[in-house]
Amino acid sequence: MNGEVRWTEEDGYVGTTSKGKVFGIYGESAPSPMEMVLHSHAACSLIDVIDGLKDRSDKVEYATVEIDSVRSEESPRVFTSINMNYIVKGDVPEKLVRRLIQSSHDRYCSVGIMITRSGTALTWTLEMGE
Repeated sequence: MNGEVRWTEEDGYVGTTSKGKVFGIYGESAPSPMEMVLHSHAACSLIDVIDGLKDRSDKVEYATVEIDSVRSEESPRVFTSINMNYIVKGDVPEKLVRRLIQSSHDRYCSVGIMITRSGTALTWTLEMGE
């Protein structure tokens, strides 16, 4: 995986992936690096859950992750805790969704595993709806 981050007076910080995807970082309309990490963690996990429901994904009506985090007061201002509240609506088994969420945090979501291995406490909850 390669890429670059460039600063220009006109655009501020702009990231470019090796596949040519361009995104803003840390500007008026762009997230900070820590916001990107937090949202990347949630996205990584939600991708794992939806991929795990691939045979039932047509029955998922809605899926989101609400994220709440706490950061250290002193530099470096690392995450000390993260809570993710998953909200999944549709005709999918709650037991399966719970297993997929736990597997994501235990084995598959590299972003989240990187964060928790650095000492961040992680908790999660699930709200199911039809």
